[in-house]
Parts: sequence; structure tokens; C-alpha cells
Amino acid sequence: MSLLDYFKTTKPNSAKLAKERLQILVAHERSERNQPSYLPQLKQELLNVIRKYIQINQDDISVNFESDDEQETLELNIVIPEQPQS
Repeated sequence: MSLLDYFKTTKPNSAKLAKERLQILVAHERSERNQPSYLPQLKQELLNVIRKYIQINQDDISVNFESDDEQETLELNIVIPEQPQS
């Protein structure tokens, strides 16, 4: 290693970065394809029921479905806003 190597700035490898991002996108698309077709409707219906009691946005609820050889998991996450204390 020469003294000049310390002063070189390494540029990020854009091809490698693009490949990693593409792999993430492909994995995300594959996971969405394997989800049951009723999940979008289920999410909307859950949102409607919750809105009867508290005001939440569409982005405040997420429904995830995971499946492997042994089990299927339906994960529901709801961000509930803090209620003002009386």
C-alpha cells in the first residue's frame, strides 16, 4: 500500500448498490405475490371498524402475511394515536 492510497476517496460502486436495491425489490414483490387475495379487503375492513372508535389513517395499519412449510402467520400492526387525558 502506498502513501497515495490514503488520500484516494473511494467512490461507491453504483452497480453493486443498484443490484442490492433490485434484490430487495424482487424479494418484496415475491412476498406480496404469495399473499392471499383477501388481504387488501381485510385491511380496509379492519380500518373501517377501528375508525368507528378512533381516527386513524390508512398508513397507520399494516397487515403482513408470512407462510412457510409448517405455518401461516397473519401479523396486524396498528398505530393508535395518543388520546388526550381528561
